[in-house]
Amino acid sequence: MKWNNRNIHRDIAYFYIGLIIAFSFSGIILNHRQDWYPMDYAYETEEVQIALPDNPKSLDSEEFIKSIAEKWDLQDKYDGHRIRGEELRASFKRNITLDININTGKGFLEYKRKVPVLGHTMFLHKSTNSFWIWYSDIFGAAMLVIAFTGLFITKGKNSFRKRGWKLALAGVLFPILFLILFA
Repeated sequence: MKWNNRNIHRDIAYFYIGLIIAFSFSGIILNHRQDWYPMDYAYETEEVQIALPDNPKSLDSEEFIKSIAEKWDLQDKYDGHRIRGEELRASFKRNITLDININTGKGFLEYKRKVPVLGHTMFLHKSTNSFWIWYSDIFGAAMLVIAFTGLFITKGKNSFRKRGWKLALAGVLFPILFLILFA
């Protein structure tokens, strides 16, 4: 095999094509997670009403959450809770969430699951597994190799020296400008 920019660029891109596609899809979805989040897609939602305790401070206790969870046989699946503003959110194992308005006692019980394929590619994008982190770091380095070898594949009037550097400069300036204006 001849080691030149074209061959290195091509072979590394072939090897990582699956990860490039998976990270591209999951990256786009992560950018729009406030609108749709396939890792926690609600497939069943139930309106609920709970009796609020006399002492509002007891809302923030594990015992209270487990006592109201008995109604749905979830007390053994309790995984944590928080109060933010006027909303109590209790989390249960198997991706079950209870959201209650602490002033009215009204809320929703949601059963969630991952959207097949898309939810799983997002898991890859967000994983903190040490093996996966190393693999992703190697992938990041490979993406740099793909980018730099790609700069020098074309010869002649469309080469990096003649034309490509202008597009590359614009491509580098755009994120810098975004950081200056919006970060």
